[in-house]
Amino acid sequence: MDNFLIWYHLHKKIILQSEDKHVKKVFILLLSIGLVALLFFAYVSFNQQEDDPLLAHDVSRHQSVHVSEIVEGREEEALIDAVLKAKEDGLNVSIAGARHSQGGHAFYEDSVWLNMKGYNQVLDLDEDNQTITVQSGITWEEIQEYINPYGLSVKVMQSSNIFTIGGSLSSNVHGRDPRFGPIIETVESFRLLREDGTVQNVSRDENEELFSLVIGGFGLYGVILDVTLELTENDVYVSKTESLTFEEYPEFIKQSIKQQEEVGLHFARLSATPGSLFDEMYATTFYKIDSEDALYPGQEDEVWELQEEKNVKRDAFFLNLSRSYDWGKNAVWYLQQRLYANADETDIITRNNAMRPPVKFLDYESDKDTDILQEYFLPVDRFPEFIQDLKAIVEEEELNLLNATVRFTTENDEAYLNYAREDTLAIVLLFNHELSDEGKEKMQAATKRMVDAAIQLEGTYYLTYQTFPDKNQIQQAYPRIDEFFEKKREYDPEERFMNYFYESYR
Repeated sequence: MDNFLIWYHLHKKIILQSEDKHVKKVFILLLSIGLVALLFFAYVSFNQQEDDPLLAHDVSRHQSVHVSEIVEGREEEALIDAVLKAKEDGLNVSIAGARHSQGGHAFYEDSVWLNMKGYNQVLDLDEDNQTITVQSGITWEEIQEYINPYGLSVKVMQSSNIFTIGGSLSSNVHGRDPRFGPIIETVESFRLLREDGTVQNVSRDENEELFSLVIGGFGLYGVILDVTLELTENDVYVSKTESLTFEEYPEFIKQSIKQQEEVGLHFARLSATPGSLFDEMYATTFYKIDSEDALYPGQEDEVWELQEEKNVKRDAFFLNLSRSYDWGKNAVWYLQQRLYANADETDIITRNNAMRPPVKFLDYESDKDTDILQEYFLPVDRFPEFIQDLKAIVEEEELNLLNATVRFTTENDEAYLNYAREDTLAIVLLFNHELSDEGKEKMQAATKRMVDAAIQLEGTYYLTYQTFPDKNQIQQAYPRIDEFFEKKREYDPEERFMNYFYESYR
């Protein structure tokens, strides 16, 4: 660029000083060619950087690295060969699905990068026992489309259906059904590709230690090949939404949600609007009903058919307003209240459709800023204290909070890295922050404050997101983390399977 500017000013001077019209035309032509060439090379350079096929990153775009090779996982033999070749060449292996883990869990520099999205076949459906066996690259959406005609539904998954099953197991996700805890409860077995190229069956009865290490183990112990999951009935629900306060919410959970057989799904939302942050809350509960009594003739086909997301552009427009303006946040909360929190209206919906909420409108790409998720798990009775602490942090740090959703998760201690050591209320936070170094540092400092607040109340945070917390914090939140890493080196002594989460904390 500097050379071009020197060239430009020199030729501009020549043009202005020359009295020969022909000379001026020639030099103007050369100047134009030079400018076009500059723009062309800048365009090529930009697109090479953006479209570099070996550039790996997750949806947060906090970091991006070059991998040595991308292996499209479509056949088991190709995955085995890739792991063995990496071992022979002394390379690491990293594993990616939908890449919504946001702490470098799905890639590593110069690694052999396994893209599992193409490894997505349904292998078996057992209607009588209500189980399904699938390859790990399949998404929840693809499973829903397959099982819906059989009147079956998923037991536990994230609130969105865009994620892969392998990634969901690796993060030990939880969902909106208050009858179940993390997804590990619903896994019967899986097959695991180890660092030496062997494939092992893993269940509670076979290689049982690996069962608790791999689920919630972020791909550090091997490649999950296929999984057998428990299913449930695709019940018909009627939804009811009611307003309450975060102080009232723990008692509401105990009395109206926990161990209530008629409750199928439940979640709550807190206001993210400045000036009334967290002061307003509404809870939506889906109650199981008898479809024969609830549906009128001709309604069955409409209700049972899987619904597609609507109003994507509208919702994306309003969410974008909330990223930039406080009045935009107020508008979004007002619309949510009108659309979802009207206590006088009820909605009849199947379980599968209730587990397909809008998500496409969340897609966001910008060179200047990014949306990130965080999640904190609090003992039910300590939830109000955490919300008060969280409010102070968000306001003092001037964080750009876009959404706050709450879910109930029952106790489960099967996974090594367990976040549900007792019944918890999980608050999922969507923040927007600048991608500059200053923006990242500000978000990291605020995150550490939120993690400390959770730990002080005997809670924890979700490891699936940023590696902002320090080593002392992760050890407090997950007392078995050092043991987990020791087991990693025992099962994978050459540390073949690698990612930035492991590198940050090992």
